Formats: sequence, structure tokens, C-alpha cells
Amino acid sequence: MKRAIASSFSLLFCLFSNISFAQDSLAIIPKPLQQISRPGYYSYAPETEVYSSTSFLEAADLLREHPYLKFNKIKKLRPGKKAPLKGIILLEAGKGDTLAINAYRLEISTDRILITAHQPEAILNGIATLRQLALTRKDSRLPAVWIQDQPAFGYRGLMLDVSRHFFPIPFLKKYIDLMSLYKLNTFHWHLTDGAGWRLEIKKYPELTSKAAWRTNANWKYWWNNGRQYSEMGSPNAFGGYYTAEEAKDLVKYAAKRGITVIPEIEMPAHTEEVLAAYPNLSCYGLPYKNSEFCIGNEDTFRFLQDVLDEVIEIFPSKYIHIGGDEADKSAWKQCPKCQKVIKDFDLKDEHGLQSYAVKRMETYLKSKGRKLIGWDEILEGGLAPEATVMSWRGEKGGIEAANSGHDVIMTPGSHLYLDAYQTNPIGQPEAIGGYLPLKKVYGYQPIPAEINADKRKHVLGIQANVWTEYMPTTSQVEYMVFPRAMAMAEAAWTAEGQKNWSDFQTRLQKHYLLLQRLNVNYYPPSNELSILSKFDIAEKKAVVTISSEQFKPEIRYTTDGTNPIASSPLYQDGISLNATAKVKAVIFKNQQPLGKIQELELDVHKAIGKKVIYNNKWSSSYPAQKELTLVNGQTGDLTYGDGQWQGFLGDFDVTIDLENPIPLTQLKIRFMQLTGPGVYMPANVTVAVSEDGVVFKNIQKVENDVPYTDASLRFKTFMFDLKGNNARYLRVTGKNEKKGFMFSDEVVVY
Repeated sequence: MKRAIASSFSLLFCLFSNISFAQDSLAIIPKPLQQISRPGYYSYAPETEVYSSTSFLEAADLLREHPYLKFNKIKKLRPGKKAPLKGIILLEAGKGDTLAINAYRLEISTDRILITAHQPEAILNGIATLRQLALTRKDSRLPAVWIQDQPAFGYRGLMLDVSRHFFPIPFLKKYIDLMSLYKLNTFHWHLTDGAGWRLEIKKYPELTSKAAWRTNANWKYWWNNGRQYSEMGSPNAFGGYYTAEEAKDLVKYAAKRGITVIPEIEMPAHTEEVLAAYPNLSCYGLPYKNSEFCIGNEDTFRFLQDVLDEVIEIFPSKYIHIGGDEADKSAWKQCPKCQKVIKDFDLKDEHGLQSYAVKRMETYLKSKGRKLIGWDEILEGGLAPEATVMSWRGEKGGIEAANSGHDVIMTPGSHLYLDAYQTNPIGQPEAIGGYLPLKKVYGYQPIPAEINADKRKHVLGIQANVWTEYMPTTSQVEYMVFPRAMAMAEAAWTAEGQKNWSDFQTRLQKHYLLLQRLNVNYYPPSNELSILSKFDIAEKKAVVTISSEQFKPEIRYTTDGTNPIASSPLYQDGISLNATAKVKAVIFKNQQPLGKIQELELDVHKAIGKKVIYNNKWSSSYPAQKELTLVNGQTGDLTYGDGQWQGFLGDFDVTIDLENPIPLTQLKIRFMQLTGPGVYMPANVTVAVSEDGVVFKNIQKVENDVPYTDASLRFKTFMFDLKGNNARYLRVTGKNEKKGFMFSDEVVVY
């Protein structure tokens, strides 16, 4: 009977768990698992009584950082004693409490705030919610509420690269404070890379007297101009490092906030800075010749073990990250010592040599009671037996590792690399490239469908990565990370069925106040609009959608090419069109336009749905919509990874079969350029026509006029006058002069 009553209560609870508050609203990120409003408000007293179970006393000290709480001392709760009826109480859950081991319960009533949990990490999450509520409200009252919450994933990480640009400890503490507010529990500290070594290792002083300093503060300039290192004390030296004591202090600071710090010490690649200071560890034995350690040199392993010994003394984390990515194996192929190891240990090739090195380091870390973690390249040549994989080159490595029984942290560049542009790059500070808006981060699903059901437990969680080549200041780091890290936090914490983009947007509006109060230089939502179309070939109809980063904006539009005015139609949910049109739109506020008018040329043209013959096939990395891409009536967005831009290595060369000879008037084709990741305009584009598909007549060649030296995102539409020509076949060729990628989204024919 008790079970039946409990079951009925559970059903009733679920029905009401997502009710919004009648008297007010809360805006918690990540979204709690269960949340029920109660009548009334809690008002903070001038002096508050704070009580805590013994196991939570250290966590309770964080309440001193709460903006409205003032108290002298924390009163210890005796085991078995009832919780006080007033004040702030941190209570250890009793044996009979059904609260999950990693969950917390927050109860706000008119007289008290009670947070209950089994363990300190969970109570810290409850404190984070309480602090977040105070910082997102314009007054100090809190609506009464019952919340029960727990994370979907145990690993919720945020990485920061301090090698490309060195950031001081006070900023790192601010970064960790923000992580704790959003219940992220792992700080991946990328301490070493070719741009600078950042951790004091007492046994190897030149790592911090030389390898920590380079000749120019601007990473891009330094990278393209010789990549030389400098001596500490030189007038033009740029860099810095953390002493062992500073690192220990940060680890302690993070731990108090429920955050584990995982250090990354790069090996076997990205080690130019080490090899400049200790060239004997390279294959050539000279500085500035290699980027990888010599695997055939036993001194390499002595060095790495010595370094890890000191790292382990500083960092108590279960995991030590060894990198393991992007190794150029060409020096190993020429090195007698490396080749001898391949022969002596019957390794298949240099991939096997890398695996040999990783396995040796895993064995060493295991002997010290630690676990190895590395980027997905550590799969190459065979994965170390107990290694954990961070899958960054898409999800493939994570799928492979999980299905073979290895633990995985998903961190694909497509969704979780916060160094990509978050809006139209035009007018934005330079970034590495790509396009990762807030909505795409939020939409990431941590467990790929390709992972077998019985292996999904191996997905420990997700992590967002912040590579700082183009983030020279702490202000720029904040701009790139927030609010995208908040969207990632919800993807990691909140169960998939509970997530809702519109609801997240609504809650996010109150968090701009929190970020302002904490002096975070966040990215503000843009007034620009994105106008895209989707064409239904069967219906011969397009639906145009207009989206904005603003919250519930007033968007006015036209379809006749005129500029929108305050009385133009209000955009609501898609515009259906069956003919060529020029759509223009802009946000209005108080009857005045905000930002620039955005426009889309919607082309309902003769080539839509026709056959495309690829004389040079697309790159397998960027197939877009395959054969339909260039004639599906849809243009691409701001990124070549959006599924509408088709990528080509080599010349662009396609033939379109219009099925019958028809009179032609015009052809246009659009290309993209973003030189950072190696995306270039064609040097020229040529159009030829044919009636039989065999004999072609060149009609026109159009030269590119976008400079290759322009590093900004550029689009160019190549236009061709075809008046007076009848043809069935059209051949379009683009010269790939730069030997990089070329991307096109549509061939428009009239």
C-alpha cells in the first residue's frame, strides 16, 4: 500500500514539477530537474543565522560570498537534531532520505532556506543555485520554491589554454567562480604548448626561464615570423608561468567550489618550447628543428616522468591530461633511434610508435595512482588499456572508444570549441574561424546514437574548449566564453527531455544582470538577423525563416525589395514564396529600426532539382547535401560547416544538366573566403554551354577581386550574362589557385 501511495505522489509531483511561479519567476541555469512554486517570499534579514551539518562546514563558508547574507559564524548541527525553523540550513540527508547520492534539495519558504544533500559536491551545487538566484534578481526577496536537482552527467568541463596567452591567477579564480555558479565541475588547465610552458618544474628550470617566454606578445605575428623563444628578463620577452605554490593555491581554491583541476602536459607533440630549452630530447638534437619528442631517446621518458612527478605533487586530480594530438611523425621516420624502437618492439609504424609512448606514460601514471586522458589521436596505433579519450575531431573517436569499452568525454569542435565566431565575423574581433552560435552549443546532445546502448555509460560527460590564439586579454576570453559556456553547462547538466531552447532563452535574459554584476565582458546579442530559405522541390515553394539573437524581437519585413518600415508586415513564423523575391528585414523598437537591414535574394530558378555531374568531386569532409547541394534552392549561412556549403579541394568543376535545351539569360554562383582555416576564393570562374554535353563553348570568365590577404569573412557572387544562348548543359569551373578549400552553396540559373 505504501508503494502505491508513493507512486501516486510521484505521478502528481511530475505533473506539477514544471509549473511556473504564479507570484514571480526564477531563472536557474542549468534548468533544475524538478521545481515547484510555493506561496510567499523569503526576505534576507540584516543578520542571518547559518547552520550546517559537520560534513558541510567547509562548503558553508562559501555562503560568505552570497551578496545578501551576513553572519558571524556557522553553527554546527548535531547529528539527529531537527533542522531549525529559521535561517539558512545545510543539512546532511538522513539514511531514509530517497534523495539521489549526487542530488540536492533546495526548499525556500517564508522563514528559512534549507539545502539537503548526501555529499559536499551536491551541497555545493545547491549553494550555487542559491547564489545564482540572488545575482539574477533586482531585489533581495526570493520566491518560495521547492527544487530537487541532479546532473545528467558527472563530468562537466571547461578548458582554458594559457600557453598561447598567459592569464594571471586572479582571472583564473574569476573563471572558476563563474564555472561554479553554473555547476561546471572540471577545469582543464592547458598549461603547455608550443607557444609557451606555464608551470614551474623545479628540476628543469629552463622550462620557466626560457620556454615560458617568446619574442612577441601577438601570437599570430610570432607564429608567422620564426617562432623564437626568449630569456626571462629580456625587454621584449612575453609570457609568464605559475609557480608550484600558485598552482597549488588555485587547485585548493577550485576544490572549495567543487571543481577539480586537471592539468595538461603536452606530449609527444606541441613541444617546440621544451625542445628549444632541451634540444637533446628531439630527434635532430637541435633547437627549432622538431615539434615532437624523440620517442627512441630514453632521456625523453626520464624527462617526462620527472615532470609528471612534480605535476602529481601539485594536482591531486584522478586524471592527468597528456595531450597526444597532432603529432607530425616525419622526424620519427628519419630517426634511427625511433626506428630502432619500432623494430625492437615489433610496432607496425609511427602510429604504433606514438601508441607505445602513450602506453608507457599510462603505465607510469597508473603506478602513481593516476589515470591518463588524451585527445582522440591517442586511438591511433592502439589505445592504452585504461586511457580516457577526449573526442574533439567530431564524435567518431568518442564513438569508437566508447564502443570498445573506454571512458569518453565528448568535446567536438563543431559544437564545443568556443574560439569560433559566435555571430557574423564582420565587425567582430578576429577568431580562428568557423561559426558557433549560442543555439548550436545549446543543442548539443552528448551521447551519439552510434554508441551501443550498453556502452553509453562510458560517456562521462562533455567539455567546452577555449583555445586562445586570438584571445590576448582576459576581457576577450570572457567575450568568447559567455554566455556560450552557460548553454554548454545546461547541455551537460539537464536531462535531454528537459531541455528547451525557447525556455533557455527566457531564463538567459535574467543572467545578463548576473554577468554585469560580476563585471563579465560577455558577448551581447546582436541586432543582426539571419534570413534563410528552405526549398521544397516537389511543391516548388520556398519557406523563408528569419531569426535573431535578440529575445522576442519585433521583426518587420518586405518581399518586394523595398526597405521595411514600421508598418511593414510583422514576421511571425516563416514566409512562403513560390517566385523569385528579394526579402528584406530589420528589427524595430519604438517604431525605429535597430541595426542594419538584412536581405536575402530568393532565387526560384531553372536549375533547381536538376542533375549535377561532378567532374571533380566534393571533399569527403564537406559533402553538404551531396549531389543536390548546388541546385536545392537554398543558400548557406555564415559557416562552411552548416550543411549547405559544399567544400572542394582542387578545382571546382561541375556540369548541370537542364534536361532540355532552353534559352538562358543569367548564371550566378557564390563562394566564401576565410583565410584563417584555409578557405579561399577561386582565382576565376568560367562558364561554358553545350547542347550535347560533349562540345562546350566558353561564354565568359570572371576574375576574382577579393584579396587573398583579406583575413575577414568574405562572400562573392560571380555573375555571368548568358543572354542569346540556348543550351541543355552548363559547365562551371573555378580555378583553385591557393590549393586550399573552396566552398560554394548554389548555382543559380535563369
